[in-house]
Amino acid sequence: MTLQQLKYVVTIAAKGTLSEAAKYLYMSQPSLTGAIRELEKELGISIFRRTNRGVLLTPQGEEFLGYARAVLEQAELIEEKYISKIKGKKTFAVSTQHYSFAVEAFVELLNRYGESEYDFRIRETQTYTLIEDVAKLRSEIGILYLNTFNQTVINRTLKENNLTFHSLFKAKPHVFLSKTSPLADKSFITLNDLKDYPRLSYEQGERNSFYFSEEILSTLESKKNIVVSDRATLFNLLIGLNGYTFCSGVINQELNGPNIIAVPLDVDDYMEIGYLTHNQTILSKLADEYIDMLKLKSHEQ
Repeated sequence: MTLQQLKYVVTIAAKGTLSEAAKYLYMSQPSLTGAIRELEKELGISIFRRTNRGVLLTPQGEEFLGYARAVLEQAELIEEKYISKIKGKKTFAVSTQHYSFAVEAFVELLNRYGESEYDFRIRETQTYTLIEDVAKLRSEIGILYLNTFNQTVINRTLKENNLTFHSLFKAKPHVFLSKTSPLADKSFITLNDLKDYPRLSYEQGERNSFYFSEEILSTLESKKNIVVSDRATLFNLLIGLNGYTFCSGVINQELNGPNIIAVPLDVDDYMEIGYLTHNQTILSKLADEYIDMLKLKSHEQ
C-alpha cells in the first residue's frame, strides 16, 4: 500500500467516476483501475462498487476512506515540516442548508488556509441531498436544523445513513423580510400578520416532504407560495414582492446585504441547528477547524 494509492482512493471518492478521477490525476483509466484492484487485493476488501453511473463506496470503503484521508494529511504535515516539498492542493467540502453563518465560517477557513492552490467546495443544497453528500463522503460535514416536528424522521434518516447530528445552537424562529416591508417596523410578527404576503421556501426536489423542508411550519397553509432553489433569488423576491420566509434569525449583512432584516416570530417553536458527520470516518484538520469556526459563530448569535 502506497500514499499514491491512498490519493487515488480519495480522488475517486470525490469525483464519483473512474474516468473523471483519471482525468484529474492525468493518468489512464485502465492504470487507475489496476492500481485500485491491486490495493483491494492487498487489503482483502472491496473499496468501490462499480455501477452503470459511476462508482460507490462500499461500507468497508467508507471506513477506509476516513483513514486514507487522515494518513495523507499526516504525510503532508511531515513533508511540510521536514522535507519542505511543495504543498499539494488542500481539499475540503461542506454541504449545508441556506445559512449565512455557514458561508461566513467557510470564508474564514479559506482566508486562513487558502493558499496558491486549493479545492474547497460549499454546497447550499436540498436537505436530503446534503444528507446524501455526507453519507457518500462527497462532503465531510453537513449543516441542517432539527425541531420537534422533523426530528423523528430526520434522525431515522441519519441513522440509516450512519450519520450523527451534533448541536451547535438553538434559535427562536424569525421571519426574513425586506427592510421596506410593511411589517419591517414590528417588534415581533404573528402568523396572522403574514397571511396576505407571499411565503418563500426552498425547493426540496424529489424528497419534497414536509419533514425535509428547510423552513419551520411547513404544513401551515398559505394563500401565496413561491418555491426557489437559491438564496440570492429568495432575497430578491423578498425585496421585490414584500415576501417572507421563516428562518433562524441569524443574518450576516456583509454577505446578505443591508436590505434584508430578521424579525422575531411569535410562535412556540425552535430551530436546533447543528452539523452532521459520518460515523466511520476521521475528520480532516480542515474539517475540525471549520467546526471550530461554526461553534465560534454560534456563540456570537
